[in-house]
Amino acid sequence: MKKSTLALAVAVGVLAQHAYADGQADAKGFIEGATSTLGLRNFYINTDNRDRDAGKAGQSLNSEWGQGFDLRFNSGYTQGTVGFGLDVIALTGIRLDTGGGSNGATTTSSGSTLFPAEATGGKNAKSVNDVSSLGLTGKVRVSQTELKIGTLLPNNPVIKYNDGRLLPQTFTGGQITSNEIKDLTLTLGQVEKAKGRNSSNDDDLSIAGANGSSNFSQGTTGKFSNKFQYAGADYKVTKDLVASYYYGELKDFYSQNFLGLVHNWAIGPGVLKSDLRYYRSRDDGANGNTSTYFTSGYYPDNTPLSARAKGKVDNNLYSYLALYSIAGHTFGAGYQYSNGESDFPWLNQGDGSSNSTITDMQIQKFAHAGERTWQARYAYDFAKVGVPGLTAGIIYLRGNNVDTVAKEYTSQVAPAALGTGRSEWERDITVAYVVPEGTFKNLGVAWKNAMWRNDIIGQREQDENRLIVSYSIPLL
Repeated sequence: MKKSTLALAVAVGVLAQHAYADGQADAKGFIEGATSTLGLRNFYINTDNRDRDAGKAGQSLNSEWGQGFDLRFNSGYTQGTVGFGLDVIALTGIRLDTGGGSNGATTTSSGSTLFPAEATGGKNAKSVNDVSSLGLTGKVRVSQTELKIGTLLPNNPVIKYNDGRLLPQTFTGGQITSNEIKDLTLTLGQVEKAKGRNSSNDDDLSIAGANGSSNFSQGTTGKFSNKFQYAGADYKVTKDLVASYYYGELKDFYSQNFLGLVHNWAIGPGVLKSDLRYYRSRDDGANGNTSTYFTSGYYPDNTPLSARAKGKVDNNLYSYLALYSIAGHTFGAGYQYSNGESDFPWLNQGDGSSNSTITDMQIQKFAHAGERTWQARYAYDFAKVGVPGLTAGIIYLRGNNVDTVAKEYTSQVAPAALGTGRSEWERDITVAYVVPEGTFKNLGVAWKNAMWRNDIIGQREQDENRLIVSYSIPLL
């Protein structure tokens, strides 16, 4: 166990010295308070990488089909001043089909869309038949403070696990969450490893540009860290306004400050939700001066073209999203501006990742240096017309002013080769139905369709379909 993770346990121990004897009066017991569910997810994905040419090499069509099993056991807490518990997450994915070999797997990549690649086979590598992993999390509760050490599924503004495929991504580390002060939630944590959504291995942490994924050589030429620390506070200012501050730091790569405000305002028969966010990201340690730790997407002014495309983290990200909900309808609009000399950074090992920006979509993130992104969205809950469980939504985003090669014309390149002012857009459609009651309660069916188009140098365009059938079975 890392010293810093052990320190989290010591912190809870100190709290225990001051806890009241009735601090666990509501504890039902280790077994009596336990819950357990078995989640089933049947997942088909088909991705069409369009516009294949000599400059955009790679497989054009990737498709894969698998069955996932997600068994979770969350114990209750033992009674007493200090309560102890244990959480278990057991994951298994079984390959059903690889689209006639069109899964895109190679032994030098991080695998196919849903599964790791076999150890042999080279360019003709197949996906493995199945993949499994087991995660254990010890937990301790003192009064309104909880410590977890082991497998984590963090979800806050500076670290977010990915659940966009057959199995979820997990992290390994420790986290303390405290609600001792009314209306204030404090979070402190450290993660040291990540297990990809198509992997059974724990990997160190990295960012785009340094993780080696551009050459499909993670762990060989990539650079990684085993320490991401984060802390944050969420304060409920009023019943309708929540203010948040978070800090995250990936050793030798970047530090990140986050400020956020979420406000709900009743306007007429509906409610307007406003979500305002700001991220300030800067280089840390080796990222500031060692090229192998540089991030991709670095385009400073007055710099020779040969020195561009990779560099230190330097980004400010501003965003606002407004959602107005009324009688089952939700109308939304938002704007995001990525300002600085680099792309927006987040934890990214090269095998699928998520962040908490308002532009993290089915295919793209819209977080390039200089990018300005507008979005519009609409969703409808058909429960309002007598069909509970049926929902549908559409999102459209368009980003422009993307920096890719050069911000200004120079004699070094022809104007057509410049990367300034590039653009991209994505349209996502989702239709989902979850059986609300009866024998098949919790059975869900979803179709997700996405289209991405761009004129960014070296990028291909994509169409993607996902068909997902899920079922959650309560066991305890």
